[in-house]
Amino acid sequence: MLTLHDYLPSQNAWKVRQLLHHLQRPYRTEPVRIFDGEGRTPAYRAISPTGTVPALVLEDGRALAESNAILMYLADRTRYLPDDAFDRARVWQWLSFEQERVESQIGALRHWTLTGKLARRPEALVAIKRKAGLNALAILDAELATREYIAGDAYTIADISVYAYAGVADEAGFDLASYPNLRAWFARVRAQERHLAERFPYSVDPSSVNELG
Repeated sequence: MLTLHDYLPSQNAWKVRQLLHHLQRPYRTEPVRIFDGEGRTPAYRAISPTGTVPALVLEDGRALAESNAILMYLADRTRYLPDDAFDRARVWQWLSFEQERVESQIGALRHWTLTGKLARRPEALVAIKRKAGLNALAILDAELATREYIAGDAYTIADISVYAYAGVADEAGFDLASYPNLRAWFARVRAQERHLAERFPYSVDPSSVNELG
């Protein structure tokens, strides 16, 4: 059985749980207490070189880290990843956008906001990330004016990935009222069969107020 090394408040980990739920693939969960230092142990670094979650261990013992790489692996030969080379590359385009423009900006601000760390961050850094986050939301809204889903006409892992943090941008202090196409897309994503509406607050982990080492 697949083993998912998970941290419930992480939207990166949510991506993998969402796809597994869509696919109805059984798996076991191995929680990782990342703010207690478990991500820095040699045993976990052998699974996830960066010490981050999620990580997936296959039935044969091989391990795969990084949420979008895991999505690509699990979605192969399913409706959530196209067979056509160009269409697959379009999915990868938006997975790359998500990591550079959404998760690293909006995701970081959300984490800092919800764990009380925002005040500890340099104001200039927060301003840079907020500007970048606003730019990412504007790009997404403009793109979604032209099609139903982010990589084309069908729901794919690109939608799962981008939605993970764009869909909770309000928790990072972003006002989504001026992004009608983005909000309509949120509704389409949430309407997918077996959509995981679950969201776990950082308060489930008292150690989340700590800094990662």
